[in-house]
Amino acid sequence: MKTISSIFVSFLLLTVVALPTFAADTLMMATTTSTQDTGLLEYLNPVFLKETGIELKWVAVGTGKALEIAKNCDADVLLVHAPASEKAFVEAGHGIDRRQVMYNDFVLVGPKSDPAKVSNKTTAEALKAIFVAKAPFVSRGDQSGTHKAELKLWKASNLSPDKEPFYISAGQGMIATLNMAAEKNGYALTDRGTWIKFSGQRGDDNPLKIVVEGDKALYNQYSVITVNPAQCPKTKAALAKKFEDWWVAPATQKRIADYKLEGKQLFFPNAGK
Repeated sequence: MKTISSIFVSFLLLTVVALPTFAADTLMMATTTSTQDTGLLEYLNPVFLKETGIELKWVAVGTGKALEIAKNCDADVLLVHAPASEKAFVEAGHGIDRRQVMYNDFVLVGPKSDPAKVSNKTTAEALKAIFVAKAPFVSRGDQSGTHKAELKLWKASNLSPDKEPFYISAGQGMIATLNMAAEKNGYALTDRGTWIKFSGQRGDDNPLKIVVEGDKALYNQYSVITVNPAQCPKTKAALAKKFEDWWVAPATQKRIADYKLEGKQLFFPNAGK
């Protein structure tokens, strides 16, 4: 014979099972590899869920691919870093409400022996030296924000290395590209955040170093964009606006500034500027 207490426990279990479950609203984001590789998204996502009740899912690819995903209506919102392509995306009607959220910079890295002798040169001078020396240069080659920035820098230097034997197109993400540059004893352009992650992982085994930094041409802006619901009717525009509002909020901007790897700040907030 069941005791009163066991009957009560059974009743409670049945009650819990019978209660309806409420799933969080889900938002799909297409973003650049650097926001994932640096750990920034994993750092911010739990706070975003707690404060908004929105479950954020994302795919991390090159910015060019992220924009294509959005054009195909397979994302609700973007977090990317190729301003010229982003503006063209919005002007073409694919996105709305583009807002700046943070920045860092690109750095040119290369072998510690620096065979092309580019250390302390400007970016343009460094690329010309690499071109003349025919030193290996590993490009992401994937239409990412970093790749687009690299192509712009070559163009500004009046150089076209794409058909040169020393120019290697990786067609992969930033970490893979840096690993290839290390293997080839070559140079590469990378965002600083991913470089900090990479150099921390490699430690004393890292054969690369920063050879050029601090040039105004190496500025790297990140922005958020909502996919235009007029073109993609299933876009969760209301959730995307909450996402954008959350990223530009002072508390989130402070969290971005506070995020560090190896004791170094990776991103610098600049919402509203």
